[in-house]
Amino acid sequence: MKPIIEMENVHFSYTPGCDLVKDLTFAVEVGVFLGVVGPNGSGKTTLLRLLTGLLRPQRGLVRIDGRPVDSYPPVALAAKVAVVSQDPVVPTGFSVAETVLMARIARLGQRMFAGQKDLDVVNQCLGMTDTNHLASWPLSRLSGGERQRVFIARALAQETDIILLDEPTTFLDLRHQVEAYDLLRQVQIERHKTVVAVTHDINLASRYCDQVLILTGRSAAGGEGFLFGRPQAVLTQERIEQVFCVQVATGLVGGHTVFVPRGRYRL
Repeated sequence: MKPIIEMENVHFSYTPGCDLVKDLTFAVEVGVFLGVVGPNGSGKTTLLRLLTGLLRPQRGLVRIDGRPVDSYPPVALAAKVAVVSQDPVVPTGFSVAETVLMARIARLGQRMFAGQKDLDVVNQCLGMTDTNHLASWPLSRLSGGERQRVFIARALAQETDIILLDEPTTFLDLRHQVEAYDLLRQVQIERHKTVVAVTHDINLASRYCDQVLILTGRSAAGGEGFLFGRPQAVLTQERIEQVFCVQVATGLVGGHTVFVPRGRYRL
């Protein structure tokens, strides 16, 4: 199957001579749930900005659906990729429903106003994220967790092939963390979406993701800048301890592998 996301020998640095991302190469097929993990400052958010064309690599290629990302006009890219950023800008003066409706701009084409289909999509996505009861509320009145669910609804309403999320469970309580990942898994499977989620929660990545990309940063991981593969292959006790510099205990709980920090890792 043809990859829908590709990075080929990508180098990126904010400071000349100090690569944050180096020789990054991986490919994600259609309908895959990819988790991106790594220490603070290892380049996870930078990776998403490279995938959306907000940043350009100094070397290498970034492709979306076989086409260089920087060759897409903004509206065409918005029809391919939806993003839930780590700290979304909260529009002032708009209700929850109006905020989600903004995602339909890329679908309007020659139309100047939203139609019934757009409104139906908005209502459906509000229901999927358990925010339909907030539809008429000003976005500014919501808690951090409620707003996060609204922004996930907005990404779903964009109806793109790819959904990129930067820490999608930030501010969410335990129930809504699980519900958010259950929802992402559901749309991945039922609607054949490709989902890329940056997360600090290794246990959620291990449980929900088909593939995991570990950005190792400057930590000790055999000298590589990244690890890519199935969760069972890359999320091992030894690698997690080396990458995150923390001792962990691991075991099976409810049929899922879990990792629990125990203390600082001594190299």
